[in-house]
Amino acid sequence: MSDPPVSDPSAFADPAAWSDFAVATAGAAAALAGLLFVALSINISAVVGSPHTTARAASALVLLATPVFLALAVLVPWGATVLGVVLVVLAVGVGAGLAVMLPRPIPEVPLAAWLLATVLPPLVLVAGTLLAGVGLLVGGLGGLVWLAPAIGFALGGGLVGAWVLLVEILR
Repeated sequence: MSDPPVSDPSAFADPAAWSDFAVATAGAAAALAGLLFVALSINISAVVGSPHTTARAASALVLLATPVFLALAVLVPWGATVLGVVLVVLAVGVGAGLAVMLPRPIPEVPLAAWLLATVLPPLVLVAGTLLAGVGLLVGGLGGLVWLAPAIGFALGGGLVGAWVLLVEILR
């Protein structure tokens, strides 16, 4: 059996067509989440000494760990409808958690930089996951294709957070 062509819209709603992407995502995101723990252990006293950096650490961890859970959800053979429900539940849960722990702006960081580096990645993660879940439930909206930008932005945002916690915190 050959892989469905990319131009086939049904491939976007077929979890099996996304298995290679999910496996790669789970491995890469888990490795990056592990590296975040290394970064935190190096600067742990500076991280716990400020509520802002603690929030940054928490949100970075969620941004790096959520793609692991999304990938694992795609790999479970429970069908498109159940996967759609799982993705919607994950989007709502992660969105609520990130809304609470999102680092607040600080005067040293320009507002545009804070919005791009701190607000945009969680927003795209939650919106993309929600669109993928709803797309599976209604049989449209592009299906799982929304997970690609959601995961990309989550990993990018998590890496920015890890950089801040490893390097910028010492400035």
